[in-house]
Amino acid sequence: MIPSHDPEDIAVVLVEDDEDVRHGCAQALELAGFVVQAFGSVEAARKAVRPGAPLVLLCDVMLPGMHATQWLPEVRAVDPELPMILMTGHGDIAMAVQAIRDGAYDFIEKPASSERIVAVVQRAAEKRRLVLKVRALDQRLAAKRSIDTLMLGRSPAMEQLRRTVLSLAATNADVLVYGETGTGKELVARCLHDFSPRAAGPFVPINCGGLPDTLVENELFGHEAGAFTGAQKSRPGKLEAANGGTLFLDEVESMPLPVQVKLLRVLQERVVERLGSNRAIPVDCRVVAASKADLKKLSDEGRFRADFYYRIGVAFVEIPPLRERRDDIGMLFEHFALTAAARFARDVPALTASQHAELMAHDWPGNLRELSNVASRYVLALPGARLLPGTAGEAPAALNEQLDQFERALIADALRRHGGDVAASAKAMGLPKQTLYDKMKRLHLNGADFKAASH
Repeated sequence: MIPSHDPEDIAVVLVEDDEDVRHGCAQALELAGFVVQAFGSVEAARKAVRPGAPLVLLCDVMLPGMHATQWLPEVRAVDPELPMILMTGHGDIAMAVQAIRDGAYDFIEKPASSERIVAVVQRAAEKRRLVLKVRALDQRLAAKRSIDTLMLGRSPAMEQLRRTVLSLAATNADVLVYGETGTGKELVARCLHDFSPRAAGPFVPINCGGLPDTLVENELFGHEAGAFTGAQKSRPGKLEAANGGTLFLDEVESMPLPVQVKLLRVLQERVVERLGSNRAIPVDCRVVAASKADLKKLSDEGRFRADFYYRIGVAFVEIPPLRERRDDIGMLFEHFALTAAARFARDVPALTASQHAELMAHDWPGNLRELSNVASRYVLALPGARLLPGTAGEAPAALNEQLDQFERALIADALRRHGGDVAASAKAMGLPKQTLYDKMKRLHLNGADFKAASH
């Protein structure tokens, strides 16, 4: 089977029962830069055809067994836009013309020069290249629309994070996700899985910090009956359960050093041995690990194995804390409040300007988890409850700081709605353009940062 390539690399599947003709055509196409896979019959070539394959079919019409015209409906059922070029003798031209009406790309009358064959195949390859590029673009746009509803936020930082996740999801690389508590590391891990070719496989999470050291190894590798006291039945571990999918190691910084050694071997060799067994079981899973601690620093201090760090740290995703994307706070609070309202069967109270300023001025050490908690309490509207409990008696943020945060949020929202157009934003806000420029300079806002976030 021809492997998947970049759309730029279009291969040719040549089906010709005459060995001399097959060799001559293949040689001409290879000299033109094509990768050619040659077959003597439809039955032999059938395995190369699959949906989205980056290839062109070049087939003689009169073949042993199934003729090319009989194969055409099958090819179109697999991929209706896969170009199929027919090579035919003079007496079969009427048949070839009918085949084009039925969906064939073109036909070449034999005998044909190498130049003629190459020219037709090049045109077909260009069409195939364009079709695959359009399909890839449509898939990326569909994925982007979907991921926007999962990883919420319109700030430039979140736009960049979504682009990074989609880019890595398309690969098979193991990923290390960094983020403070409550930033949504498991959500990022799930998106890396859901938008990957492994999406149909299992997503298997394990919290390395939520298990005693003695159980982590059993959870990961499984055990055979009799491996230890109480092990009455064989049990597969999380690694086997994740076969064909993704294994998510949360709080990987908590994994005991001896377990790191064993897991390192599994990741290098892609085989696992259950406790109490010497049988190697092949596993095919992608590993996404998450940590709130700097694993490189821990490895330098001898508290995390350096070889294990370099094995899981192939690609990195860093989730910005909420305080570094304050432009998203209002939108996220509204989302969490509406979710809580549906759960509690309550209405969402109107947020006052002072409450909005309080949200914007808070540092959110608990990130999204804390914001969701605050939104839920706000919807419950308990008598005497503060918007941000625990702030009573604490020194409030300076009034100027609160005003700056509120003003920054308003201006950022206007810029986002107008795609970074300062003049349009100033008009919508009822401000002179120069005044808005001055405010943007003081608040460190740049209209160009909002162009990618516009819809």
